[in-house]
Amino acid sequence: MKKITISASKTYDILIGSGLLDEAGCMIAGIVNGRSAAIVTDDQVETLYSGRLEASLVTAGFNVVRYVVPHGEFSKNAANFISLLNLLADARLTRADAVIALGGGVVGDLAGFAASSYMRGIGFIQIPTTLLAAVDSSVGGKTAIDLDSGKNLAGSFYQPDLVLCDHALLDTLSRDCYRDGLAEVIKYGVIADEKLFDMLKPPIKLNIEEIIARCVTIKRDVVIVDEKEQGPRKLLNFGHTIGHAVEVCSHYEISHGKSVAIGMSVIARASSKMGLCDKTTSEQIVSVIKSFGLPVTTGFSAKELSAAALGDKKRSGSLITLVVPEQIGQCVLRETPVGELEYIIALGL
Repeated sequence: MKKITISASKTYDILIGSGLLDEAGCMIAGIVNGRSAAIVTDDQVETLYSGRLEASLVTAGFNVVRYVVPHGEFSKNAANFISLLNLLADARLTRADAVIALGGGVVGDLAGFAASSYMRGIGFIQIPTTLLAAVDSSVGGKTAIDLDSGKNLAGSFYQPDLVLCDHALLDTLSRDCYRDGLAEVIKYGVIADEKLFDMLKPPIKLNIEEIIARCVTIKRDVVIVDEKEQGPRKLLNFGHTIGHAVEVCSHYEISHGKSVAIGMSVIARASSKMGLCDKTTSEQIVSVIKSFGLPVTTGFSAKELSAAALGDKKRSGSLITLVVPEQIGQCVLRETPVGELEYIIALGL
């Protein structure tokens, strides 16, 4: 088992290993003073793992309630947010108790935002069940729900008290869902870790604990210096500005991981054509994305994508921040006038 500690507005551990789910109750009891817990999960994870988690919690002396949402991005909405808050209140959870996110990024975002809002802050535990959540969304304290106008527009920075990453839970992922997580792994290699990028060759699962740990370590180092995303943390958005636009244009029928893969490919090709990185770097990025069966193109036009991107939270007035690769393991932030965005996207399509 690997342990990585994050010291931000809250200090907490990320534990990475196999078999942690059945030990969760004891571990959570060691950091939570209360003995009531709400498991937040989706309908797919519910049938696989909720029973085991609840059994572990009950054995550790917890009273447990569950909130189950349909799987998919559309569950990350205001209605579920309010319903979850009402469940916590009806169950009479206190600030000493905890909300436990058992699932992927959607569940983690929803549960975390509710935990940050209920009684102005309650205990929060992340137990990621997807590769994407394990390497990225379960760590760092971003929580959010989507609004009609765009993705993640209502939320908070709220660090968890503990992250338990049992990578044995990834064994039940579909091949498609596993690929989604690999998009985020590729991102970490491009922005900060050439060695990690070079590790991205099948069979990935043989090195999965090391890969997760390397990604989490990169995120830890960024979050420690920029928790609220005022500077260097924006590097973690490589591929995400255009990726989020793809999600919006597809009405979320294209998953987050696939959308980010497209976004990384577009900005890599555009950066090469603008002379911001050499052609070899661009080709390396696109090649590794394609090698895992992830998409590198989209049928949406530059006009459609730029219009959607301008509703993204990363826009600041007349500027939008793009993360530009210079070489594998090194990216820079480029403040871009919004009027140039359509042209840049067109270069990369």
